[in-house]
Amino acid sequence: MAVPVGPDSAARIAPLVTAAAFALSEITIRIRSSGHRDGVRADRCSIVAVIGTIAVGVLGASWCATTGVGAAGAARIPMLVAGVVAMWTGIVLRQWAVHTLGPDFTVVVRASEQQVVADRGPYRWVRHPAYLGLLVTVAGVGLAFGNWLSLLALTVLPIVGLVIRIRVEERALLDIIGEPYLAYAAAHRWRLLPGLW
Repeated sequence: MAVPVGPDSAARIAPLVTAAAFALSEITIRIRSSGHRDGVRADRCSIVAVIGTIAVGVLGASWCATTGVGAAGAARIPMLVAGVVAMWTGIVLRQWAVHTLGPDFTVVVRASEQQVVADRGPYRWVRHPAYLGLLVTVAGVGLAFGNWLSLLALTVLPIVGLVIRIRVEERALLDIIGEPYLAYAAAHRWRLLPGLW
């Protein structure tokens, strides 16, 4: 018996496939960075802030979508499409940023005096493009739920965690790398959100 495939099927499958691709991309990032242990570890548990705010955001977004609180109504399908596009955009941006840093990318905050400040690839425009990619991806998940409150939960909460993380990371980069990072940051590059911060 053939399984009917239509817009509703695609609407359910596309975000799931994209979420699986995101999970796989995060696993590859962790595997690649697991051997990069050079430099001083200065994480201060900031990874917990990022993971925690995203987890709470996902739980809140799921609850809103399940209960229908904040449902987007007729905008649901356009939001789903925009969400899947945003998720893929975020995944690609994050992978590009990780690839650009190569062995200098680590999941936990580490810095070394010998570390070269990256100013190529996506680092030409934003200081933390891997975090921007992560934010775009999770905001895409919020959009894909077809729910305004889900979008809000998966945008605002992760921003809080990422701001904490970026402050810790930049302090470590300034303390350990010093002037080269200061010069890079002063060259009119936004931290996370171009035009805002």
